[in-house]
Amino acid sequence: MNNLIGKYYYLQNHLLDKTACLSGLAPLLLRLYLIPVFWMAGASKIDFTTLMPYEGTVQWFGGYLGMPLPTLMAFLAGWTEVLGAIFLAAGFAVRWISVPLMVTMLVAAFVVHWPNGWQAIADVSAPFANERVAEAAIRLERAKEILTEHGNYEWLTGRGSLVILNNGIEFAITYFVMLLSLFFTGGGRYVSMDYWLSRCFPKP
Repeated sequence: MNNLIGKYYYLQNHLLDKTACLSGLAPLLLRLYLIPVFWMAGASKIDFTTLMPYEGTVQWFGGYLGMPLPTLMAFLAGWTEVLGAIFLAAGFAVRWISVPLMVTMLVAAFVVHWPNGWQAIADVSAPFANERVAEAAIRLERAKEILTEHGNYEWLTGRGSLVILNNGIEFAITYFVMLLSLFFTGGGRYVSMDYWLSRCFPKP
């Protein structure tokens, strides 16, 4: 039995080792996925003409979220996301930039989205559905009834079903996990500045 298991793992490792040349593909795809996410998030906070956060963003940080030093917090969050997108695009300092981006995602998850539960989109049939989601399902059915009676429901839903945004922690935690992976793997072989710089400047 042990010999059979040993042969299985030898065969598995022998075959999988041949894919090592493609090991940079997964980090590259993670980076490409996250670049627009963080660019759009950061660009919506920072006014590039003044390099400072928009006044509405500052008010949201201080008033709605109740965060101390809202101008500073908005500035740090916005520029972390903007620079994070740029660094991820270049594959430069990927492991380092992943750290403040992960912190930003944790703050977003637990300060902004935590009261709404897990789900980003309210779906009563999904795991972790809470009372908020169940109530949203009732509101959604009522909205469908109103639109069916008073609007062109088929046209309104011609590009997708009607949903209610739940705004839970799902997306923030998903991005955190992706960044955590990049923290350990780096930008990837062949497809990042970090890879080529490490070859130009080897360990002393």
